[in-house]
Formats: sequence, structure tokens, C-alpha cells
Amino acid sequence: MSAACGASVAALVQADNTSHVEGMPEAAAAEAGFNSTACNVFLCKGLQFADNTAQVQNFTAGQVVNMRASIPILHEGPMNVSVVNTKTNTAIGGPLISFVSYADESLAALPANNTNFNVTIPTTLGSTCTVAGTCVLQWFWFGTAADQTYESCVDMVVAA
Repeated sequence: MSAACGASVAALVQADNTSHVEGMPEAAAAEAGFNSTACNVFLCKGLQFADNTAQVQNFTAGQVVNMRASIPILHEGPMNVSVVNTKTNTAIGGPLISFVSYADESLAALPANNTNFNVTIPTTLGSTCTVAGTCVLQWFWFGTAADQTYESCVDMVVAA
């Protein structure tokens, strides 16, 4: 992880890549001179594009992308996958898939589509995501009873 996020944040992500986002600010506070502008822990858990340039995925508008989620501990709540602008940490358009109730611990077994599902890359992005580092495909889940947020990002470009 780049120096922008510091060793404490990097250690937290590396120790448990399924950890919730709420633990990130605490780790960041342990860093002398932590720069929250350079390392937004609420965007992809502070993971930096500079550390992932070799893993950028190339998509085309309208492409169907299979996604798989690992859910070691269930916490019922809403989930969505969206294309996110990394400069503003805002979704571009609506969610590509969403669940009002996801990872419900009261079920005997999770529905298969909670861990294996498809999304379609929007045809409305135009040139918005043609430069690597400007957009991510973000899986976002909020466990309401646990009051915890989980997220994971895929660095991506979409040909115009």
C-alpha cells in the first residue's frame, strides 16, 4: 500500500481484507501526519490506485461481468454494486445490482446470488471511465444490525 495511507491502514487491510470500513479511521489516527485527502479510507478502504496499476480491468459498455463475494460472517442489510468516480467518491448513475436484504443471517442458507452474480457495465458512461484511476466497480454492503460497512473495489477502464 502506498505511503499515502500509512502502515497502520495497510496493516489492517492486509490482516483481514474482509474487515469493515469503520475500523479504518482508527487505524489512520495512529499515523503521525495522516493525510485524509490523500487517503480516503471511505473509498475502497483506503486502497490506492497507485498500488494496483497492474490489475486494472478493461471492460466495454454493455459487457456482462461476473462477480463473486466472500461473506465469512453474515450481517443482513442492503448491498449494491456501482461504478464510482474515485475523485468524488460518488456513484455514476444508479446501482448495477442492489439488494434491500443481503447476507441475512436468519436464513438457513444464503441465496446463491448473494455470492455469485452478474452486473452489466453501463452504456451511458461515455468517456467518463476511459482513464485508469478515475473509476472503480465497487461492491458496497452495510450490515444494519452490526452497523458495519464492507466494500471492495475493482480498478477499471471502459472503452468509449
